[in-house]
Amino acid sequence: MRFRFCGDLDCPDWVLAEISTLSKVTSVKIKLLCIQVIKDLLDVGIDYDKVYKLTADAKFETGDVKASVAVLSFILCSAAKYNVDGESLSNELQQLGLPKEHATALTKSYSDSLEKLQAQLRKHSLRLSQLDSVEWRVDYILSSSHLKNIDEPCVQLRLKVRDPNTDNVKPVTFTVTADKFRILLNELKQADSLMENLSS
Repeated sequence: MRFRFCGDLDCPDWVLAEISTLSKVTSVKIKLLCIQVIKDLLDVGIDYDKVYKLTADAKFETGDVKASVAVLSFILCSAAKYNVDGESLSNELQQLGLPKEHATALTKSYSDSLEKLQAQLRKHSLRLSQLDSVEWRVDYILSSSHLKNIDEPCVQLRLKVRDPNTDNVKPVTFTVTADKFRILLNELKQADSLMENLSS
């Protein structure tokens, strides 16, 4: 069976296994657990002391607590990624065996935070390094051939690349032959042309 919150694929086996674990907690505590997981997904941070208190009645072991947080994180993140509405998510979770009150509590928290979750997912998706600057020079290297002494041009490139996660700039230096540089330049021009067509 295919589920929208799983990207129209089958639900992973580990998620199915943890649905029964979630069922052991009351629906009110599911909602409070969701709030903690959503805070974690929004990079605010999760309060594990609260999580352990919320799951104390169900006599969860450490592994059960971590599994519950992981499955809630997967459900909330995946549903936001695939833009699943609250009602559909609730129905799908009930089909997987989550009690109706639990599914309603989970989807209430999900619906309240959907826009923030999607904004956070956009912020972290396709984070590419940024090119800060390019320095180059052409060097002529004498051939070691005994028959002829021909200068072979080589291009020295120094790229300064900014890491999107740390914002640090790191230099990347390399040397290419004139022929390989022409190929590189041609491919970069083709990529630039394709990107211009996409943006227009």
